[in-house]
Amino acid sequence: MEPTRLFDLIPYQISKYNKEVALARKENGNWITYSTRDLKEITENLSLAFLNAGIIVGDKVAIISNNRPEWNFVDFALQQIGAISVPMYPTITPEDFRYIFDHAEVKMIFVGDQEIFNKAESVAGDRVIYTFDKIQGAENWMDLLESGKDGNLENLENAKSKVKPNDLFTIIYTSGTTGRPKGVMLSHYNVLSNVSSIAEIMTPPAGISKVLSFLPLCHIYERAGSFAFIYMGYSIYYAESLESIGENLKEIKPEIFNTVPRLLEKIYDKIVAKGYELKGVKKNLFFWALNLGLKYDPAKEMGAWYDFQLKLANKVIFSKWREALGGNILQINSGAAALQPRLARIFWAAEIKICEGYGLTETSPVVSTSIPTKEGIRIGYVGKIVKDVQVKIAEDGEILVKGPNVMQGYYKQPEMTAEAIQNGWFHTGDIGQLDGEYLKITDRKKEIFKTSGGKYIAPQVMENRFKESILIEQLMVVGDGKNYPAALIVPSFDALRDYCKRKEIVYSTDSEMTKLPEILEKFQSEVDEINKYFGKWEQIKRFKLLDQPWGIDTGELTPTMKLKRKVIHQKFLKEIEDIYQS
Repeated sequence: MEPTRLFDLIPYQISKYNKEVALARKENGNWITYSTRDLKEITENLSLAFLNAGIIVGDKVAIISNNRPEWNFVDFALQQIGAISVPMYPTITPEDFRYIFDHAEVKMIFVGDQEIFNKAESVAGDRVIYTFDKIQGAENWMDLLESGKDGNLENLENAKSKVKPNDLFTIIYTSGTTGRPKGVMLSHYNVLSNVSSIAEIMTPPAGISKVLSFLPLCHIYERAGSFAFIYMGYSIYYAESLESIGENLKEIKPEIFNTVPRLLEKIYDKIVAKGYELKGVKKNLFFWALNLGLKYDPAKEMGAWYDFQLKLANKVIFSKWREALGGNILQINSGAAALQPRLARIFWAAEIKICEGYGLTETSPVVSTSIPTKEGIRIGYVGKIVKDVQVKIAEDGEILVKGPNVMQGYYKQPEMTAEAIQNGWFHTGDIGQLDGEYLKITDRKKEIFKTSGGKYIAPQVMENRFKESILIEQLMVVGDGKNYPAALIVPSFDALRDYCKRKEIVYSTDSEMTKLPEILEKFQSEVDEINKYFGKWEQIKRFKLLDQPWGIDTGELTPTMKLKRKVIHQKFLKEIEDIYQS
């Protein structure tokens, strides 16, 4: 029987696949695994423990932790009794914790480790906090679990029977690039409708495939993905950390994983950096294969001679790329930000099928996605509109979405909800184009700005193109109200070191290198080369190199690695003013 509420995915997986490994996490060098039946038993006992602790229908419970099976246990256990989860990024500030605890009226808090516990405890007030790690002086989640083991399952079945598909199951506070976070209200039906839509385009075999999960579960992208993986009977392995992904890929040999473009960019840059270290014939072969791959278009016939060369490149060079990803990858889903077209080309050429998608927290999340077939991929597009979702483009170019995946609204913000959803259509704030069923994103509506000459500048398109330079790690286009656009640039310092080594330039410190005339000249040539893709009014006339990368912890990036434009603008106001005054 098809699931109608998210927690129905557990009995559904038991009846269809009964997995020996449903969830797994590495602890002290060993993989701790949980079967589907373990998942069922633990979540039932935890649901009963919640009932014993006085958590009732509609109560809010915060989950703040890195990915681990305990995250899923708490999530499903709350769903079964009609309580509402409030997932939060471990990386946000204590002030944001406080705001969300208060705004959502959180009753209970679950945290992963000591660092998160310290942050949460400082603003939790009298709310009880349970920890997943054993922490001295803190309540542990296992103690709560134990209190539910003697509970009456009849009470739980009664609670489950009262939960309806359209009931609220989570409030996700979107980090946003400006202002206070908004609480997006999603129902079981919102997310399950999306699970059904995306399950149709999963190509790894059901029941036997493995997933490596490392994007935060508190984000709807990975969370809905995990529900889809459970629906498909995939075994989910949680990576130890972002730093261990490479090692975990080789261990697990997964068929599928979700990622963001930033991580793909880093993988690609590391591969290219290794290519520069090669000598003689090996180096020539590497860059021959690379240049061949950059011309690839999976949707087109490339010709017999090209196909022959690509086959050879795959055997000699690209096979090593696939091995580095575990050797079994059939599908990589990329979302949360725009994927550089050159990355899509090179990875598809290397038989690594990257499927770019588009969606928002408010759409549960997937609106469109590429399908890992030659017919289902178009470079530069975010795929086809998924089943049961409608999209239209407003007169001003904004993408509007309608469907069962559209949120119930923003928690306690009816005016904001009414502004976002008009006549059933959710206003995404993104600008795009439709070509039949294929969707292309061109920019964020609120991020487009005008120069003093009245010309519109779409910064995201430009930034994505400029980041194709191996020397550019991060870049933000500025120039609202100015007579020309300029850019703040964070160099890729690893690539810069390689460049200096090849050119026999002595590398001192990152800071000093950003001021060196030879380096400024090199970046000017990179900017000049990419400027050719844009109209005269769009071209970057001046730039400033920065010596520190932007990060989540330092406040310039959202947890999904989007630029916080206002924050960056304020932080680097002097640098921007210098650009326009010099």
